[in-house]
Amino acid sequence: MSPLPEAVPFFSQWETPDMTLAVLADGAEVALRRDLLWQGSGAESLDEYAVWAANICGMACLKMILATRGEIVPTIELARRCTRYGGYVVNEGSIKGLIYAPFVSFVQAEFSLEAQVMTNVATSDIPAILRQSRFFIASVSSSIRWPEGEPPSKGGHLVLVTAASDDGFRFHNPSGHTSVTQANAVLAPADFDRFFANRGIAITI
Repeated sequence: MSPLPEAVPFFSQWETPDMTLAVLADGAEVALRRDLLWQGSGAESLDEYAVWAANICGMACLKMILATRGEIVPTIELARRCTRYGGYVVNEGSIKGLIYAPFVSFVQAEFSLEAQVMTNVATSDIPAILRQSRFFIASVSSSIRWPEGEPPSKGGHLVLVTAASDDGFRFHNPSGHTSVTQANAVLAPADFDRFFANRGIAITI
């Protein structure tokens, strides 16, 4: 595996990072009303935070990327801005997204990031992608936090891959439930492959 990338801060999609098990047990809109740090998300109300936080793994990944160059932007502020580009579609309380192509337009226009939607990506392609791009936001099953199990399906959640080689993949998981499964989680390529949906977004800062 390539060396540990310098200064890639970790941010959870919850303002209190250890909320994951409570979210899984009680549902996001119930559990996150107990998150005393919710205002750090940029939400205008606890209601807004509770509705949005389960949908912003992609914004947490973007927050980490921006933080590597010293910009700290709250996740729900990012989500609002991304929505204006079509990256999320909000309809009567339901949230659809992240939608990749509008997200690329958003990060290019608002942050001058180079971004490319990538599909039909083999797990073995990711090391080469990272040699060309600084980061890869990968679509995986959220159950990647329990790598010993088999995922019910692939995709539906986003993680930030920061390093990859034949020896292992290192990534930040915005909804990891322990320190080991949050920042700089590491999986063997074959294990990462079981969760990876073969698509994502390559980003260069």
